[in-house]
Amino acid sequence: MADFHDEPRRDLTLAHATSLVVGIIVGTGIFLKSATMAQETGTPVLVLAAWVVAGLVALFGALSFAELSALLPRAGGEYVYLREAYGEVPGFLYVFNSFLIGGASLAAYGAAAAIFLGDIYPLGEPWIEHTLYVLGEPFRWQLGPRQAVAVAIILVFMAINCAGVAIGGRVQTILTSAKVTAILAVIGGAFFASGSGDWSNLAPEDARAGGGSGFATAVFAALWAYSGWQYLPMAASEVRDPERNLPRAIIGGTLLVLGLYLLVNLAFLYALPFTQVATANSTAHPDAPSVAARAVQSFLGPQAAAAAALVFLISTIGSLNGALLGRARVPYAAARDGLFFSRFGRLHPRSRVPAMSVVLVSLWAVLLALSGTFDQLTNMSVLSYAVFWIPVALAVIVLRRRNPQAIRHYRTAGYPWVPLLFAGVMLWIVVNAFVTSPIQSFATLALILLGLAFYPIFRARERPAATRAPTS
Repeated sequence: MADFHDEPRRDLTLAHATSLVVGIIVGTGIFLKSATMAQETGTPVLVLAAWVVAGLVALFGALSFAELSALLPRAGGEYVYLREAYGEVPGFLYVFNSFLIGGASLAAYGAAAAIFLGDIYPLGEPWIEHTLYVLGEPFRWQLGPRQAVAVAIILVFMAINCAGVAIGGRVQTILTSAKVTAILAVIGGAFFASGSGDWSNLAPEDARAGGGSGFATAVFAALWAYSGWQYLPMAASEVRDPERNLPRAIIGGTLLVLGLYLLVNLAFLYALPFTQVATANSTAHPDAPSVAARAVQSFLGPQAAAAAALVFLISTIGSLNGALLGRARVPYAAARDGLFFSRFGRLHPRSRVPAMSVVLVSLWAVLLALSGTFDQLTNMSVLSYAVFWIPVALAVIVLRRRNPQAIRHYRTAGYPWVPLLFAGVMLWIVVNAFVTSPIQSFATLALILLGLAFYPIFRARERPAATRAPTS
């Protein structure tokens, strides 16, 4: 292994960086969330409006991250911004949470890919199955072919990301291109070959009672299908010309996704009667096909299930690759500052990527995939993202006031209202979560604050000398 003073290669081009943003954001949410949103709003127009509003909120977040990434183009993303703006403790809490919850999200991507693969080729029944009770709640644990496939997929992308960031970037570009091509094929088929397609399907329905709160819930559902721009800054130290390419990729990638999401949802609503959208796979209709599967079925017929599953599979593994590439850089950056285990901060002597961090983050994800506990952890991740995004967005304002003379290659458009509005929306999400799901929300908060117990351990460790880049 290389020592702490080695620096990673800046091998990620603008195309790679943009592919990371688009490839991570476009996961499975775009194929699944429209059903819940249709149930909440009761009208196609409000479904599309919710996607627009959520897209604008996501864009506000991307604009805020763009300034921070250009100002502090170092590995670690949110960890770096929180540490620079508020000090070590918030930065460490983010690292602790990113490792714990980040591993769970990677495990969930692997499990989802196994499910979609099982829809194309049956994987067989579980080898072992057992029901456990945690705090009185039944918890079904399984070990079988799906778990084995999930582990194998995670390990494959672990190997790809250990081989070098340029290889990981090229793989991400290929997967993102395949993903976008598949989605464009679905859009084209829905508009030009759907047997049930008609513009009258977009005619207003009777909006449900309490449409205001229903619309807010729909925006919330759509918002998380837009998240993902935050991953690219985690790998900022490996992006070429980062002061310019990071803002371009973050903003450009988010705008591309916004346009793609509006097109695909318009295609869904054109191809299907609104009742078919509202009764698609969701919590209310867990056994129904997804909106995407029904849209594909409208022009492919019996082959729709396998075709839709293939689109889901490509989309999921693209998100897994990009998320692993980004997540592994967070403990790496903290380790180089002496705030995490030193092994995470070492670069491989040939590939010059934080290979040990990639391996350990991946193995944590494998453990969660095998344990089956990742579903509970990923449910908490939505709230944990919002909790940290509030101070990160406000860090734009804090650092402008603290370092007004710093060179800023990109300045957030609409400052200071854009970061303030984004932070306000995240605050609303946090408050709403504590009102509607208090037990899970307090459990998430406790998980975040658990990092305080570990902070003194790392604070007392001997810090590697001169490993941290100076503030811009």
